[in-house]
Amino acid sequence: MNLKELSLQLGLSQTTVSRALNGYPEVSERTRKRVQQAAEQHNYAPSTRAKGLATGKALAIGHVIQNANKHEMVNPIFGDFIAGAGETYAERGYEMVLSVVPQGVDEDSVYKSMKSRRAVDGVVVHGPQMNDPRIPLLIDIGLPFVVHGRASGCPSPYSWLDVNNRSAFMRATDFLFDLGHRRLALLNGLEEMDFAYRRRTGFEDAHKARGVTPDPDLMFSDEMTEEYGYATTQDLLKRDEPPTAIVSSSLVSALGVRRAVEEAGLAMGRDISIITHDDRLSYLRNGNEVPVFTATRSSVRQAGRQLAQMLLEIIADPPAAPMQTLLEAELTIGTSTGPAPT
Repeated sequence: MNLKELSLQLGLSQTTVSRALNGYPEVSERTRKRVQQAAEQHNYAPSTRAKGLATGKALAIGHVIQNANKHEMVNPIFGDFIAGAGETYAERGYEMVLSVVPQGVDEDSVYKSMKSRRAVDGVVVHGPQMNDPRIPLLIDIGLPFVVHGRASGCPSPYSWLDVNNRSAFMRATDFLFDLGHRRLALLNGLEEMDFAYRRRTGFEDAHKARGVTPDPDLMFSDEMTEEYGYATTQDLLKRDEPPTAIVSSSLVSALGVRRAVEEAGLAMGRDISIITHDDRLSYLRNGNEVPVFTATRSSVRQAGRQLAQMLLEIIADPPAAPMQTLLEAELTIGTSTGPAPT
């Protein structure tokens, strides 16, 4: 049964039926109950398009992703974030519009088109860079948005949800210093991305607080793949003075580090320590009761849920000031770390 047929059966206008099902206050409680009972009896559920016509909203949230080989958002972590956000959208009757932009195509035009066509009620900004031009653009065109992460170089206030990457990597590095390590390597993500910049800052600040000068020859930046972790660690282990510990920005890269260490006949936690960031991916667990890797841990799926909720609140009732949430990562001890070898 469609909206027209339900309206004819009830002897009401389509507008009244739609408004009753969407909770508009101008519809009497008696009419609302009558309409809801009829809808349940006939298994009628209003389409998102019909709801949108009644409410004046698209009831959709946009996610725009660059399809580039070296973009940190085109990876498995994005899938868990979307899963978490999608749960919140579904609970609130929203749909998700995913636009994948080919490399070289102007991303600004996609946002402008979404705004002019009223295709979405808001957007999530993924993978913010240090000076991200999307933020001033979205402020200028008036499209509600929340950033997953932060953009350090953006002077205008905006809404964001982020993990405290600097604090997490300071804590990870301090943990290794407490174990007696002094020669530490960093396998970071692409450092034009804001999260990677903050992680490097935390790594360096922990060194400075201990009076240790970080070695630039032991700090690396690249796309966070297993092969990156493997090849970089192979090179490090061949050096005359290899590091005694490695800090990895991704559990995926840490798997490559582990492969190189074991191929060299070494043991994690005994000959070399490894600590990583773990996004608690649903399909890639860091061990069971005892973690394989010592890790700074934060659920990207839960971040998706929280950020989606934040954006829907902004759309429903725009706040006087931007909403900003900083999540703290927890340090979990696994079998990959131990005292510095003598």
